[in-house]
Amino acid sequence: MTAESTRRLVLLRHARAETSDDSDRERPLTERGRKDAPVAGRRLATSGILPDLALCSTAARCREAWKLAVAELPQRPRTVYEDRLYEASLGELIALASETSDEVADLLLVGHNPGMHALADALAGEAEGDLLPRLNRSGFPTASIAVLTFSGSWKSVEHGVARLVAFWPPHE
Repeated sequence: MTAESTRRLVLLRHARAETSDDSDRERPLTERGRKDAPVAGRRLATSGILPDLALCSTAARCREAWKLAVAELPQRPRTVYEDRLYEASLGELIALASETSDEVADLLLVGHNPGMHALADALAGEAEGDLLPRLNRSGFPTASIAVLTFSGSWKSVEHGVARLVAFWPPHE
């Protein structure tokens, strides 16, 4: 794969999680979250999206959502549990993506809001149809997926470089 190849960045927000006064990192999925996460995985599978690499937040709700989603894929991608995805700012998310090896064509991030929404919005210099207004109206609900494409190296990831080609909330 060359540095100028087309890349795909897939953003998956964790599924709905329990509220808790205890540790935010350890919040498990709700019953609805346990139903929505496999739906997200099936959406990826039926769309032919099989990431080369998945970076997943270390928060329990992200790990649980990814475990349920990835079970729906025909093949499990290499998965790295990345602590820096927890409460990551937009800048930190861009930095994580830019560290990706150019051997990776399709990268999936499993993380949290407001980061997932901010990243999709910031990178999308253009979008198909009404995807960007839909993304912004929805606020990127739990178990939603955004798919962005761009040409070039992962090091070239920056504001406006990508095209938003899909946005799938779990109940559409």
